Amino acid sequence: FISPFVGRLDDINIDGMELIAEIRQIYDNYDFPTEILTASIRTVNHMKEAALLGADVATAPPAVIKSMANHVLTDKGLDAFLQDWAKTGQKIL
Repeated sequence: FISPFVGRLDDINIDGMELIAEIRQIYDNYDFPTEILTASIRTVNHMKEAALLGADVATAPPAVIKSMANHVLTDKGLDAFLQDWAKTGQKIL
């Protein structure tokens, strides 16, 4: 395992996600059996980039993980569904 702390690197103006890309390429070039644990994830974009770059594992605070499920259109769609459901008068358990 190798575990770069991308958020902390970003704090000192070093592109943490660029480091993930470089690590992935170097370790793959030499076929080293290594898993990349992207640590100190600070944003949903960090999480997405880590996945796109081939990170194997990520650590993130609960707020980031919850944010991954939030989207304006999802919230709007869910509200519309719940309003439509309420109009049917049906109950779920």
